[in-house]
Amino acid sequence: MPEGRDNSRMNAGDKNRVETLREQLREHDHLYYTLGKPLITDQQYDELMRTLRELEAELSGPIPLDSPTQRVGEKPLSGFEHVTHVVPMLSVDNTYSDQELRGFDTRVAKGLEGWAYRYVVDPKIDGVAVTLLYEQGLLKLAATRGDGRTGDDITQNVRTIRSVPLRLLGDDYPDVLEVRGEVVWPTEDFQRYNAKRVADGEDAFANPRNATTGSLKQLDARLTAGRGLQFVAHGFGRLEPMTAQSDEILFEQLARWGIPVSPYRVVLDSIDEIIDQLPAWDERRHQLPYETDGLVIKVDAFAQRDVLGTTSKYPRWCIAYKFAAEQAESVLIKVDFQVGKLGTITPRAVMEPVQLSGTTVRHASLHNFDQVDRLDLHIGDTVVVEKAGEIIPQVVRVVVDKRPKGAKKIRAPKKCPVCQGDIEQDEGGVYIRCINPACKAQLKERLIHFAGRNQMDVEGAGQVLMATLVEEDFVKDFADLYSLRDKRKKLIEIERMGEKSVDNLLDGIDQSKKQPLSRLLAALNIRHIGSTTAELLADHFGDMPTLAKASDEQLLEVEGVGPEMAASLRHFFDSAAGQQVIERLQQAGLNMTQPRRQPTVDQPLAGKTIVITGTWKSMGRKELQALIKQLGGKVTGSVSKNTDMVVYGESPGSKLDKANKLGVETLDEQAFLALIGRG
Repeated sequence: MPEGRDNSRMNAGDKNRVETLREQLREHDHLYYTLGKPLITDQQYDELMRTLRELEAELSGPIPLDSPTQRVGEKPLSGFEHVTHVVPMLSVDNTYSDQELRGFDTRVAKGLEGWAYRYVVDPKIDGVAVTLLYEQGLLKLAATRGDGRTGDDITQNVRTIRSVPLRLLGDDYPDVLEVRGEVVWPTEDFQRYNAKRVADGEDAFANPRNATTGSLKQLDARLTAGRGLQFVAHGFGRLEPMTAQSDEILFEQLARWGIPVSPYRVVLDSIDEIIDQLPAWDERRHQLPYETDGLVIKVDAFAQRDVLGTTSKYPRWCIAYKFAAEQAESVLIKVDFQVGKLGTITPRAVMEPVQLSGTTVRHASLHNFDQVDRLDLHIGDTVVVEKAGEIIPQVVRVVVDKRPKGAKKIRAPKKCPVCQGDIEQDEGGVYIRCINPACKAQLKERLIHFAGRNQMDVEGAGQVLMATLVEEDFVKDFADLYSLRDKRKKLIEIERMGEKSVDNLLDGIDQSKKQPLSRLLAALNIRHIGSTTAELLADHFGDMPTLAKASDEQLLEVEGVGPEMAASLRHFFDSAAGQQVIERLQQAGLNMTQPRRQPTVDQPLAGKTIVITGTWKSMGRKELQALIKQLGGKVTGSVSKNTDMVVYGESPGSKLDKANKLGVETLDEQAFLALIGRG
């Protein structure tokens, strides 16, 4: 609607009517889509919506984004913007047995040192993890989990989910609320939508989770709007100010503010109670309106979560119990040999299609050739396939009684199945590798990794395109990517390529030159060096030449770097191939440095490695961690000789004792705040 429309015909009563209608429709959305308790018919709802649209048409200026009429955007997006999560979206560690659950409980008890605790238990929903950010009660952002640190902005699509409030209900919500949960496609709605697709001559979607992922990545939100997706909250990121001291209380508040929460959540006092109820949960999950594959078990009190902390991947206060795997039988047609970016040759089973956990399965992992031998696998075998907490199905056994006569045994290849180059087995390991550095299969995988989002983040460099560039001999190593602009005309001639896609790729390659040293290190595919280690190395050494010359002893000084990593780095930088790729990338103009924090008046913690322990009165654990990083420090979870300082609050526990034994500087809450000028 154009801005500046004359609204002289609209009196104060009409304006009040607009606000009243908006509030009524928000309440009816909450009753229908979140609580499942509609008070009016669909026809009455549509009439209210029609009246609101007519009245809004008389208004001048833009209609507020939180109006119920503004859920679906009219213009498709050109792409998805990246979003950095202020509080990382960590994964949850998995467990599969009563014994492992008791082990988790033992660790919790030890960490809390006699402090009484209880658990919140909730079904583990098999959906798509997203985060919703509300500021002053208004939905400002919705984003995917991505890699846990960076996701995609999917706000336009999430706005179409009718159970997600565009404005929070009530007036006691916090200034900033970041609520996290799963977007799901309820089973009945998914089946109904699939039936319509088949009736219209289209292929049915394979399963609700994959279809939900695709729905949230539609560039045109109008395609997402009619699919019946739902959101269910399971946690939070930021909460400013903090409004609750426990998960139980917070979720009562979330429900009051209109956020959909699981009605199946329970609070239990002990791990024994949880284990006693596992059989009932396993049976009950098949009656839930959406797919679940286990239970999430969390310590209830937030202060206790702060004390327990997290590892680099998982919270220590939370675990997922996965139900026993579903199994199905199929017939093995053949075994493919796939070559990875490090030359590892992995066998993959190709089977007759079979339904497993709501998914049509045609391929299954065989892990390595030792596993193939243990299974005694033959072509034509009837195999048992399962999903035991894995996304990729795996073959767990062969039904030998059903083996056809003359079936041919599967054997490991003698040469690389792609380049026919020499292969060798890892010393003391179970993997065989192609050792030909010119193998195109390896190069494809290395390039896909190099250009990936967590590495150089080359916009437009998808897997198919990278494979095409290798097959057409445009690229033979990483550095060749940075000379592609000289071959623009030839690139355009490639099938399914056009000027726009080529220019997007070339622009993405140019932009990637600015990535910091940590991203480049992670992209180089140095064995044992992932993104976390790459960042530690880049922060420590500051530039590529200094890192390349570092001795084993200097490398081992970096926290988190062990002998195997140090040896792998030295092998790379000492090799002719490693030196050549660094030299060529440097000549191409890539950034070889990482900004290093320097002590300043504004950064009293610059360069210091700090451990937090105990409960703080002035702020929560996450807020304290963010503050330390803001002031130049680095937060780690364990005390060692490399720790510069341990800062502690109430009930500090064993970390303080270890710091005193090692002679590490310790500061209580008051002393620490005084140090940073906030006393």
